Amino acid sequence: MYSEYVKNFERAAELLATWTDKSPPFQEVITRIQSSEASGSLTLQHHMLEPVQRIPRYELLLKEYVQKLPAQAPDLADAQKALDMIFSAAQHSNAAITEMERLQELWEVYQRLGLEDDIVDPSNTLLREGPVLKISFRRIGPMERYLFLFNNMLLYCVPRVIQVGAQFQVRTRIDVASMKVRELTDAEFPHSFLVSGKQRTLELQARSQEEMISWLQACQAAIDQIEKRNETFKAAVQSPEGDTQEQELQSEELGLRAPQWVRDKMVTMCMRCQEPFNALMRRRHHCRACGYVVCARCSDYRAELKYDDNRPNRVCLDCYTFLTGNMLPEDKEDKRRGILEKGAAAGSEQSLMCSFLQLLGDKWGKSGSRGWCVIPRDDPLVLYAYAAPQDMRAHTSIPLLGYQVTTGPQADPRVFQLQQSGQLYTFKAETEELKDRWVKAMERAASGWSPGEPNDRDLSD
Repeated sequence: MYSEYVKNFERAAELLATWTDKSPPFQEVITRIQSSEASGSLTLQHHMLEPVQRIPRYELLLKEYVQKLPAQAPDLADAQKALDMIFSAAQHSNAAITEMERLQELWEVYQRLGLEDDIVDPSNTLLREGPVLKISFRRIGPMERYLFLFNNMLLYCVPRVIQVGAQFQVRTRIDVASMKVRELTDAEFPHSFLVSGKQRTLELQARSQEEMISWLQACQAAIDQIEKRNETFKAAVQSPEGDTQEQELQSEELGLRAPQWVRDKMVTMCMRCQEPFNALMRRRHHCRACGYVVCARCSDYRAELKYDDNRPNRVCLDCYTFLTGNMLPEDKEDKRRGILEKGAAAGSEQSLMCSFLQLLGDKWGKSGSRGWCVIPRDDPLVLYAYAAPQDMRAHTSIPLLGYQVTTGPQADPRVFQLQQSGQLYTFKAETEELKDRWVKAMERAASGWSPGEPNDRDLSD
């Protein structure tokens, strides 16, 4: 009874203040009672507070009483027993207040979500909430979104334009049990991080580095807590081989969890057949299994994906074969790779040097203006130029052996050139420091240097 009274005290005080302001007759009754002899000239709020303070006062009184009793006092045992009972009541009251505040917080979130998801549950705990930016795969700029992180799920929400009743609409619910988070290294979108779950994979951007770290830590703590609870189940099914079993499960995640989509602007050609995209005849599509950007011909297949409740989804040729086990017709098998068909992404991860460079002059033709340039570690004497970092085929390759690397004729110190037997390529780096690194890398390649020789150092941006 005491705990219920304490839990309701704040709400009762608010109601008293509200109706005292709203209703003059009510205020008149309260004032008359408070001025009576029975009230002791004290306010109603004071009388309401007395029971709340009673247990803490009893506890302080009994503590002092027990301390001052002689060791042989006949009242000592009963006094100590009374103190233990009062202490237990105080603990019970505090626990009830804490639980009430937690459920009240859940209820407020529930109302802000428009009663869409059943989140008011005694087992749920709100860990963190806040605004983030969603990095779009198709649009240029990020979009405003809002996250609610609970101990068992992450709610990805969209702010409502007309906030009548509900403030947010739930777009996706991601189970923490299958969630993974990691920081993204993206110069265009700083403070970005990846949230990957069975239901969906999201690229998000925080407002600061500290906020991003806070989100990563909160998500990882929730994941660790779930994994700790499931430890006994994992131990029961753990394979003796351990690491090998885990590696096999990771390779079989295709279709089990939502992939990270490659952004449209990161590729200029199909990531399967390497044919260039255009607005009319060859448009961009995303494989729902691997997340690659592919053309219509390479994604003209459907396969059931477990993360989408086994509904048929558009998938690329490779994923269709893996997921269904169906053999491909001979006319659709992969053709032999050409000399320019070295993936930019693979080159970037294992490169001696890579970054965007501005391509100056008429030498580059239609592919000019700006390119993603890579000197691969497995092909250290060749420079590959791509239209975008995720392209699977370069539009130009330059064997660097024998070329001279010189500073360009322009006044800009970021410009440098490759020259040999009438061939001239002009580049411009984003900074002078980046230009110096490119010049050093190209000079080493032009002299025939290979990785493993002295001064082997990664210069990549």
